[in-house]
Amino acid sequence: MSQVWNFSAGPAALPREVLERAQRELLDWDGSGMSVMEQSHRGKRFIAMAARTEAELRELAAIPDDYAVLFLQGGATQHFAQIPMNLAGEGAGADYIVNGHWGAKAASEAAPYVKVNVAADSKADDYRRLPPREQWKLDPRAAYVHYTPNETIHGVQYHDVPDVGEVPLVADMSSDILSAPLDVRRFGLIYAGAQKNIGPSGLVLMIVRRDLLARATRPMAKIFRYAEHAANDSMLNTPNTWGWYLAGLTIQWLQAQGGLAAMAARNRTKAERLYAAIDGSGGYYRNPVDPAARSRMNVPFTLHDSALDAPFLAEAEAAGLIALKGHKALGGMRASLYNAVPPEAVDALVAFMRDFATRHG
Repeated sequence: MSQVWNFSAGPAALPREVLERAQRELLDWDGSGMSVMEQSHRGKRFIAMAARTEAELRELAAIPDDYAVLFLQGGATQHFAQIPMNLAGEGAGADYIVNGHWGAKAASEAAPYVKVNVAADSKADDYRRLPPREQWKLDPRAAYVHYTPNETIHGVQYHDVPDVGEVPLVADMSSDILSAPLDVRRFGLIYAGAQKNIGPSGLVLMIVRRDLLARATRPMAKIFRYAEHAANDSMLNTPNTWGWYLAGLTIQWLQAQGGLAAMAARNRTKAERLYAAIDGSGGYYRNPVDPAARSRMNVPFTLHDSALDAPFLAEAEAAGLIALKGHKALGGMRASLYNAVPPEAVDALVAFMRDFATRHG
């Protein structure tokens, strides 16, 4: 089997050790003679696995007892609408910080359910910088403040948690969850699509302060109400059993790597290595993002001549460097450096970039 390095923005690389273990257990999980996908989610084996996964996640991310952990479905995009349904009553408002494509989409999808106040927006800077905290126009009466700590398309990232006072802070952490230590108490609600740092697509991890689950909001079907999912241990309906299982294996893998502090150090080193190659290329490669806002998860870059884009991508793929094409909104290249992308992959990419510049300079 040929080795490739996967830089996809999502669905993204999974740890090789996790995939190998899943392969070994595919036909006979936990001595059952069946795969985990064939197990009843009401069965003793699956319930025990689910409880163990939550306990290990709580330990890994230091999640306090007064926060519920939910394993949901729908992708983060569904929860753009479901969050205001659960956290805001009729006629209430919510603040949105827009620093990229996904923040803008979250605000747009929330609009039918809450009065959206775009409290800060960096669109005028082409989302190359983060809106300065002192310029945010927050409403102290807001039901919550929503922001996207890491924007996958534009490659900007908050490296600290903004202070929004007593209003609950809601974070779409789809692309940086579990990539560094997390002070959960700074947030009211954290949610993340699994397909970048947790597992396969189709699963959403949510960490929500329990008192927020009791908010009186509006009439809705039980399936949309987070409190119902919490009361039923995320098994109000049939969950994504395969995704939940793989998330559990990934959490165990993160523990084996030394935990979130070790992952943060590794991710920082990977990003610094790639940015140094871009900045040190004499303008051959360029990253337009304000250095203070550069993402450690997603690194967009362009070549000095766009006519070289196609040869770069073709030669990179031939060299085993996969999924480097930039998002259609920006063009160019993008390397996503999630937890499962090893340092060796970044070393291979940097070496290729230097060789390409030498041959095509």
